[in-house]
Amino acid sequence: MFARILVLIALSGLVWSVAPRPSGAHGARIVYRVKPHDTLWGIAAARYGGDARDAIWRIERANDLRDSSIKPGQRLVLP
Repeated sequence: MFARILVLIALSGLVWSVAPRPSGAHGARIVYRVKPHDTLWGIAAARYGGDARDAIWRIERANDLRDSSIKPGQRLVLP
């Protein structure tokens, strides 16, 4: 009887460890509304540390932007 309980606990642990679940590694999705006179450089410099060029590239990629042109009122997903 004890062996069955032990096997059941081990199988439960195995199933729990391989079951997919969100890790939270990416954090919450942030949507930013562009204000007048905003630039991607300014948004990237204010929101991200390090090289702003890398942050601009990530913002462009997350929003399918062809270049760094943005307009007031536009919504940007900030990765």
